[in-house]
Amino acid sequence: MTDELRAAAEAWLSEDPDPDTRAELEGLLAAGDTVELADRFAGTLEFGTAGLRGAVGAGPNRMNRVVVIRAAAGLAAYLKANGLTDGPVLIGYDARHKSDVFAQDTAAVIRGAGLDAVLLDRHTPTPVIAFGIRHLKAVAGVVVTASHNPPQDNGYKVYLGDGSQIVPPADAEIAAAIAAVGPLESVPRGDDWQTTGDDLLNAYLDRIAELVPEDAPRDLNVAYTPLHGVGRILAEDAVARAGFAVPAVVASQADPDPDFPTVNFPNPEEPGAIDAALELAREINADIAVANDPDADRCAVAVPGPDGWRMLRGDELGALLGEFLLASSPTGVAACSIVSSSLLGKIATAYGVRYVETLTGFKWIGRVPELVFGYEEALGYCVDPTAVKDKDGVSTLVRVLEMAARAKAEGRTLLDLLDDLANKYGLHATDQLSMRVEDLSLIQTAMANLRATPPTTLGTHSVVQTDDLAAGSEALPPTDGLRYTLSEGARVVVRPSGTEPKLKCYLEVVIPVQNGDVAAARVAAAKDLEGIKQALSTALGL
Repeated sequence: MTDELRAAAEAWLSEDPDPDTRAELEGLLAAGDTVELADRFAGTLEFGTAGLRGAVGAGPNRMNRVVVIRAAAGLAAYLKANGLTDGPVLIGYDARHKSDVFAQDTAAVIRGAGLDAVLLDRHTPTPVIAFGIRHLKAVAGVVVTASHNPPQDNGYKVYLGDGSQIVPPADAEIAAAIAAVGPLESVPRGDDWQTTGDDLLNAYLDRIAELVPEDAPRDLNVAYTPLHGVGRILAEDAVARAGFAVPAVVASQADPDPDFPTVNFPNPEEPGAIDAALELAREINADIAVANDPDADRCAVAVPGPDGWRMLRGDELGALLGEFLLASSPTGVAACSIVSSSLLGKIATAYGVRYVETLTGFKWIGRVPELVFGYEEALGYCVDPTAVKDKDGVSTLVRVLEMAARAKAEGRTLLDLLDDLANKYGLHATDQLSMRVEDLSLIQTAMANLRATPPTTLGTHSVVQTDDLAAGSEALPPTDGLRYTLSEGARVVVRPSGTEPKLKCYLEVVIPVQNGDVAAARVAAAKDLEGIKQALSTALGL
């Protein structure tokens, strides 16, 4: 172990206020674990548009109280430097390891900086904070959450007073303010923050209840899982206030548990994550199964069909909600990310609604002016942007139940509605190819190789146009990604994930439906997507 590494660890120990991480670091020093220590002190967690996210542990390259106190001090400095002081900072947290402690530290630092702080008095879904920022006229909001990341992770998500997540240049300016924070003992802290709970939650729930018309059908048998997260109580209340029967809940996943013991990965997109909900749905002969991710900003849906239960893809649910919400031709804009299906644009056009594409992430979708509906394929949906300018798994769940109950009242299912969309607009089928890595340089190498040798064909499709998204455009800010427009309406987007060590490829094909035979179109689409996937795997060297 180098003297420099030992000195960095001992300096950290001298100011770390957390006995748990101090003991952890002392153990690593005593064991002489140079590899682990080097990783923890190799750099600092980067503050960006996703805020902070990483494994909980000691050192600047982990999530811990030192990192959080510095982040809160940087945020407070940014707010004061920009004159954003005429309202409180609203602070919420999920039920992950240390979330409550990190939230209290944030409240203490905000108060120590002379700003007002309002802390939720219980762990709460992320969309409550996005709602509460505007409801309470806050100047900013913080949510301590790692959403659907693995159990060892935690994170720090920042919103400004418009209720949207931060985007450039605010992220860089806050990062610079964090870097300028001096020794931890120089950061003033107060203990006189305010708290909120029932008043804010009731306002949020009342708003959701207003979304469903009084005369809407409500006969529906529902299975639900919060995946060991913080969504259950609020989701149950929201469903009940909207007039639906409270869903049956997966007992083994009903209560918050930061270790997520019954799932390998607490993300409803991952294979097997909602198996327990599907088992419950079969037991109770449910009409629909729904799931929230651990901080309840995402919503997953599964439905029974001729071949058994299946989960709807994010783009399928996005299209169903788009058709459902835009059919009344609202005045405003529909939006989705560049990696989501092109179908929403066609739906919007059919109803005379303006449509825009954004970069990936609700930090972009949520701030689209005059937004009436927005979604991204990763199970994120904004169905009430007037109230919540972010993805919201609770209000989405309620609108999905309304949509399913209306279909049931007509003797139909969500699968029938998907067939309607295919007949009306053509079958838009999407898929993903992901490469998870330990070494992030492998992603950089793969992207460099694609730029150096761009494909001319993918599967049976020719590449009609290649867009390097890093160059930016009039419509989109620069981002690390490549978009391939293929023949016959197909499309591929390749980009590094912003929150996970993954390279992600998003595929779409459009298949005309002949003589109402949607099943045949689905078979053709699956074959087409597989061909593109294999060609892309070869191009990436997978």
